[in-house]
Amino acid sequence: MTQEPLYKEAAAAYPFGGEILSIEPYGGGHINDTYLIRCTSGNYVLQRINGFVFAHPDEIMENILGVTHFIADKLAAHGDDPARGTLTVVKTTDGADFYVDSEGHYWRTTLNIEDTTAFEFADSPEMLVKSGAAFGTFQSMLADYPADTLHETIPHFHDTPARYHQLEDAIAANKAGRLSEVGPELEFVRARKADCAILMDLLEKGDLPLKVTHNDTKMSNVLIDNATGEAVCVIDLDTVMPGLTAFDFGDSIRAGASTAAEDEVDLTKVHFSLTLFKAYTEGFLSAAGKSLTETEIKTLPVGAKLMTLEVGMRFLADYLNGDVYFKTKYPQHNLDRARNQFHLVEEMEQKWDGMMEIVSAYL
Repeated sequence: MTQEPLYKEAAAAYPFGGEILSIEPYGGGHINDTYLIRCTSGNYVLQRINGFVFAHPDEIMENILGVTHFIADKLAAHGDDPARGTLTVVKTTDGADFYVDSEGHYWRTTLNIEDTTAFEFADSPEMLVKSGAAFGTFQSMLADYPADTLHETIPHFHDTPARYHQLEDAIAANKAGRLSEVGPELEFVRARKADCAILMDLLEKGDLPLKVTHNDTKMSNVLIDNATGEAVCVIDLDTVMPGLTAFDFGDSIRAGASTAAEDEVDLTKVHFSLTLFKAYTEGFLSAAGKSLTETEIKTLPVGAKLMTLEVGMRFLADYLNGDVYFKTKYPQHNLDRARNQFHLVEEMEQKWDGMMEIVSAYL
């Protein structure tokens, strides 16, 4: 007898309150397995948490429940609909917040937020403003959440000095025998070794506060209302953990303010756009500005530079290690990605005064 697919086993663990009409793959995520469940009682999103990427799915769920309940209470207090403004986790028939299937995989279900779209890329500065406002609102609403109570779902995820040391380890090991190919790239990174520690040093000194951070602030993690075109909700909360505001801001800028994809090999097409930087900054700081300290605002450009440098270092380390982490389409893919990111860093340095002028307007 053929075994039922695991998603059907997981779906059967939930009291949807109506007949299941269909279960189909949903979204474009690359980490978790996601399904849209259409029921006579409404629609739901079922996800299998990737246990390889996330070693402690139970801790992820604790984080998600903590922040979503916190946001929901604030939305309700302002007369807004919590079921539309944040994710709502649905309990299993047994009253649990997740389901563990017969093979040990963790599943969760949330209400589907209807009549919204997640766009892969911002197609205009106006959309970047909306994306910035969504993540700025996320920061503002969680500004008084006790960040130190959250689990660190991926340890040292945005610890740039640690990423630098991982690159040095990859250089020493030279597992793929590619070290002779990357001389200029190593020289570029080593010239910026001192920069890597700027944010972490400020955190250690107490000059930057520990905050709740999303850590995956790409455009596709913002739901846009189909009717109004406004941002409705921030999704994909698996990487929510303690961090710095500059991490989230910088991660958005790394992708959002570039004029090309991160693996574009023609660097004459790769530019850091101050226009796009200004658009995102406008949205982000208009929503989050009052919840941020002066030092947080002043170091947002540092976050943009370091998150871009950090990802470049990760691509370069993976190239030296034999492409064991990032998926690649050809042998030099990770090296091309690294060169792309380092080019952006260089352009940020050239336009530094403009970046500082833009954020200073919000001080």
